[in-house]
Amino acid sequence: MGCVMSKCRNCKIEVLDHTAVCPLCRCVLEQSEKEPLERYPNVRIREKKIALIVRIYMFVAIAIEILLIFINRKQANGVWWSLIVAGVFVYIYLILRIGIQDDRGYRSKMILLTVFAMALLYLIDRVAGYQGWSLNYVLPSGVILLNLAIMVLMIVNWRNWPSYLLFQLFCILCSLFPIFLWKRGYITKPFLSEIALAISLMFFLGTVIIGGRKAKEELERRFHV
Repeated sequence: MGCVMSKCRNCKIEVLDHTAVCPLCRCVLEQSEKEPLERYPNVRIREKKIALIVRIYMFVAIAIEILLIFINRKQANGVWWSLIVAGVFVYIYLILRIGIQDDRGYRSKMILLTVFAMALLYLIDRVAGYQGWSLNYVLPSGVILLNLAIMVLMIVNWRNWPSYLLFQLFCILCSLFPIFLWKRGYITKPFLSEIALAISLMFFLGTVIIGGRKAKEELERRFHV
């Protein structure tokens, strides 16, 4: 309910106490109702709308994928292109679910979506006959792009740069994965993988050395050492 107050039309003022006449011109006051304060928008309504959009997308994507699998099965010709479409549908769902609906931090969203993008490209490579470009080039390039993205974010958010050390360590782990695949024989051209590992290590060491005490305190806080 609004707050009832008195208003003088002659003086154009509002009187907060319970007097019947204006203290300035002695005219009879009129009762007026104060407009209610503006409220925050209902966030739950927005969340429900987004959730409904995601569910509708899931239903449409599943229905289309079933149809495409049926068509692909009748006209396969050795290439299961419907799997590529399924991967694209899944990636779009992840963008809606992780990028928009999920409330986790933007850095985690960026890393997850980049990892899933590399997985999608690997799927495309496998379905198309596997030429090895997804592991030889896409995987290490994704690690390099993650390092560059973290570097840009550290510059933009320079007041909170120590919080990115953990993501740099994640990039080092990611850059070790192509080296492991090379040792196992899955990667035949390791040059770009070695560059990705060198960039990750140099970026982390540079941050620790230049960061000095703040970097050391952040690592101690993260790993309790």
